[in-house]
Amino acid sequence: MQTLRDIASLRAAIRDLRSTGGRIALVPTMGALHEGHMSLVRAAKARADHVIASIFVNPAQFGPNEDFDAYPRREEDDAAMLAAESIAVLWLPLVAEMYPNGFSTTVSVNGVSEGLCGAARPGHFDGVATVVAKLLNQIRPDLALFGEKDYQQLAIIRRMARDLDMNVEVVGVPIARAEDGLALSSRNAYLSAEERAAAAHLPKAMQAAVQALEAGEDARVVLDITRARLETAGFDPVDYVELCDAESLRPVRTLAAPARLLVAARLGRTRLIDNLPVSSRS
Repeated sequence: MQTLRDIASLRAAIRDLRSTGGRIALVPTMGALHEGHMSLVRAAKARADHVIASIFVNPAQFGPNEDFDAYPRREEDDAAMLAAESIAVLWLPLVAEMYPNGFSTTVSVNGVSEGLCGAARPGHFDGVATVVAKLLNQIRPDLALFGEKDYQQLAIIRRMARDLDMNVEVVGVPIARAEDGLALSSRNAYLSAEERAAAAHLPKAMQAAVQALEAGEDARVVLDITRARLETAGFDPVDYVELCDAESLRPVRTLAAPARLLVAARLGRTRLIDNLPVSSRS
């Protein structure tokens, strides 16, 4: 595995990989790797001949009161995990390499970026879209893999790639979960032991909601009950409990097409997000 920090070296490595033929897959991450990230890497290895993983804690997607400085950074451990998977390249740029002096371009994806986490974190998805556009331009992979846990992010990247005619297949990989159902996340490390136990109520409440929705119960009632269950379990605040169209992320109240149940809620200082598919009744 080559570990690279500058654009010139990255482009030279990609030329070498292209000269041998085969498909290149990109797995973008912000580090603090866990089994969820490794599931993306393994999915990439199954689909491509060469895998490039990036680690970049992107300052452009953190708000002024968010956890950029505290975000976990474990560069040596992360590199060892990726090397064990025998990927081709670890792209590990510094902030100055990604955002050099004078950088002044922002990518915005309207519509799908509004509401949900976009409402709670103004500017966040502009930062995500901008850095992902840069990574896709830098590497020009045949496919790029993203976890479905950040479902709104995945929808935004899919729309951006389509709208800007990016010649890349955007692949969503199912959520990796702990034994109690909690979605794996780097931010889970912030949870105290008591909070971690309470966090298991999130997937349980969501699973119950999906069953009720697919059984034909009134969506407004189900969403209200789910919110109340989370509040009773200690989540404060519950940012949203929403049923959305799986592609556009517009809120829906009937299951005429595939939908997604999406939730964001806080335990202590940790904001957890999760989502589950909801089958249509058509």
